[in-house]
Amino acid sequence: MNQAPTPTAETVRRLARSHLHDGGGEGDGPAVSPVGGGGGPLSTWWVGTSHVLRLATDRDATGRQRRELRLRALVRSHVRIAAPTSVARGEWAEGLGYTLDTRLPGAAGEGRSVSAVGETDLAALLAGLREVPVRQAEALGVPRVPPRSLETLRTDAARAAGRLAEADEFDPVRLAQFTAPAARQLATQPGASVLVHHSLRGDHLVVSGDGRVRGVLGWTDAIVGDPAEDIAQLAVALGAPAAVRAATLAGYGARPCLRGLWLARCDTLVRLADGLEGRDRTPLPVLRERSRRAWEAILLERLAELPDDDTP
Repeated sequence: MNQAPTPTAETVRRLARSHLHDGGGEGDGPAVSPVGGGGGPLSTWWVGTSHVLRLATDRDATGRQRRELRLRALVRSHVRIAAPTSVARGEWAEGLGYTLDTRLPGAAGEGRSVSAVGETDLAALLAGLREVPVRQAEALGVPRVPPRSLETLRTDAARAAGRLAEADEFDPVRLAQFTAPAARQLATQPGASVLVHHSLRGDHLVVSGDGRVRGVLGWTDAIVGDPAEDIAQLAVALGAPAAVRAATLAGYGARPCLRGLWLARCDTLVRLADGLEGRDRTPLPVLRERSRRAWEAILLERLAELPDDDTP
């Protein structure tokens, strides 16, 4: 099997020159620079000040990217927060796709303060995703994924908490409040599947200087499944209180909010333990900060019982 080519700055400049006419420098087209640390199934580049070029580096990523373009068109009629618009698309190498997208104004959201109005933006996102017809999303190829077992994740988190305690990174007593019966109580309810963004990381949330959430990127990992996954990722990116308030404003009851909270908390413990042992290459300060945000206290977690009809 031939090895897939690696996108270079010259590859990006060539594609940019073929689609844009904003000039720059010595006639080489707009300035280009890689976004982030590179790697992964998509190679992402800034193009000038107004565009982003994303190049798939394998055929699976190409298929998911093409699906993403169709999905973004579907969600625009339900989700009022902006998603990028593709101004050009094609193949940059045989069987490998690319899309040139508009760049949304704002900064990456991880760790940034989101205002009260920004939380209503997130609520509109979560509510809008719930309104997208599941059958239409699945017809585009969005996969249906069963909910994770919170009981299994709790067991994994307990082992991680023990390892973290040995390193003086975490007090396992904090996890002890999340009992096995509580994990069973927070199992998903029948018929709860919705369109889930499934990648609401900080770098996929575009936040303006006034704390508004102006855009959402990274729709290639969308699934039909458990809405608590999006609540969990917001808790990791922005803090548990903001995530739960946004989910509550979106109409979610205590069960999915608490399920999202504990998904986030257990996930961050497992990842932090893996980071300490070298199995997760994310910088330790980042993993520690994400865990801190997920473990921020909220009033809702003090509820002892959930109503049987807690919906949606």
